[in-house]
Amino acid sequence: MAAAQEFNQHGMKGVTLAGVAARVGLQKASVNYYYRRKEDLVADCMLQAIAAVRDIAVAALAEPLPEQKIRAFLAGHATLLADMATGRRGELVSFNEIRALAAPQVDRVFEAYAGLFRSLRQCFPASLGWSRTQRNARTYLLLVLANGMRAWIDRYEPDDYPLVASSLADLLLNGLAATPERWHELPGPALSASRSTPAPNEVSDVREAFLRAATELVNEQGFRGASVDSISARLNLTKGSFYHHHASKDDLVGQCFERSFDVIRQTQLQAMAQTPSGWERLVASARALVRFQLSDEGPLLRSSARAALAEGMRQDTVLRGNQLTERFGLFIVDGMVEGAIRPLNAGLAAQQVACVVNAASSLRWWVPGIRQDDAMPLFVEPLFVGILTPPPA
Repeated sequence: MAAAQEFNQHGMKGVTLAGVAARVGLQKASVNYYYRRKEDLVADCMLQAIAAVRDIAVAALAEPLPEQKIRAFLAGHATLLADMATGRRGELVSFNEIRALAAPQVDRVFEAYAGLFRSLRQCFPASLGWSRTQRNARTYLLLVLANGMRAWIDRYEPDDYPLVASSLADLLLNGLAATPERWHELPGPALSASRSTPAPNEVSDVREAFLRAATELVNEQGFRGASVDSISARLNLTKGSFYHHHASKDDLVGQCFERSFDVIRQTQLQAMAQTPSGWERLVASARALVRFQLSDEGPLLRSSARAALAEGMRQDTVLRGNQLTERFGLFIVDGMVEGAIRPLNAGLAAQQVACVVNAASSLRWWVPGIRQDDAMPLFVEPLFVGILTPPPA
């Protein structure tokens, strides 16, 4: 679909109805006949994408066992992406900017997405004896890793997508750890995720407050929802104060990415300084970053915010995000050499660790009431020991 391609390429901010019309050789009036506003069009695109993924989930749920359901869901997702990559079907819009929609469109889209979530939760039936909170957390983990495939799977040939999905299913079902005991026996050093900042003063404190407020609002409401007025109001400051510290909202979002990258980098470097063990570096940095996401200092800016950036800045954030993800890959390779991590595709595993860290900022939306101390056993541990491994008592 032409509109989906436009939204995926330029983000909601950069797309106009005239641009969508021109892409298919029509006048804007032709598109306006069906869609009075851009938001109506993107909502329909998202509903179409949600329906496609829900069809995959429904087919997967026909399998008899939870393991088979999970394998089938990931395989179906990979097939969908391969069909889009080869042109066998039209492109579907990503879910990156769901929260950029305003009412009433956002209500329709979230109702459909919540329906997809509830369907997928059947991969973890109540007969397993797990709490609803545990089932929600693992459902969210499965869904974000499936959605995250889109960000990295084009590193492979479309013909290899089924093999990649099989590797991802194996990783998710069996975990990264060579044995589940590793998770409890070697937790690694206790790190405090933070960024490298100059000595605090009134100006730097205000700038940091703007960065935190903007990050929260962009994660909650998308780039469009995080207006200069709303960012300033969250801090009880004036719009003039905002422009005293930042040239524009685009400039502020770029600085939010800088802040997030700095937190990840400093946490990884702390882990490297405190232990030579790749396993412990991986576990300690993942734990610290997920805790940061749920702390008063957090969250990190979600990678989906890249869609709102100008093309050049967007490419730079993708590159820098990939570099930090590759460092997780180095930890994983060392962990395999040590025997603490199973032999697996280190690059693939690093992407999943990065995805878990990124998605932790939204945990509270899908696992209400979750606290810092809950996040590790509920959300992170399943990636390391296996998503169907019974939760700790």
